[in-house]
Amino acid sequence: MKDITNRDDVMKLITTFYAKVRKDELLGPIFNSIVKDWDSHNERIANFWETNLFFIQKYKGNPLEVHREVDARVNNTVSELHFGRWLLLWIETIDQLFAGKYADLAKNRARKMSTFLFLKIFEARGNKEVL
Repeated sequence: MKDITNRDDVMKLITTFYAKVRKDELLGPIFNSIVKDWDSHNERIANFWETNLFFIQKYKGNPLEVHREVDARVNNTVSELHFGRWLLLWIETIDQLFAGKYADLAKNRARKMSTFLFLKIFEARGNKEVL
């Protein structure tokens, strides 16, 4: 298998991954209720990953704020199960399509980001609930 080396590879990863997410029993209802334009979403996420993997400045945005907004839109119900499932599908998709330095980097960055985002979402809820 080849490594992730360019925009086409990133798009292949993103489109394959989100096709799985859209069908997933846990994640699908959230993503399908919020994302209205999948082509635009996939382009934006590809920009994010291209920036993160290759340091090509294409992504402009605040992923933390986006995830906080999503959590608020689903009545603060995003949990560690959602992030765990997202990460499982992400790693599964990478392993299905790619192998190498950048594939490993994409998995490692996703692990760190998912932990950070979940903790920040929980923090943003304040004292509304306790785990």
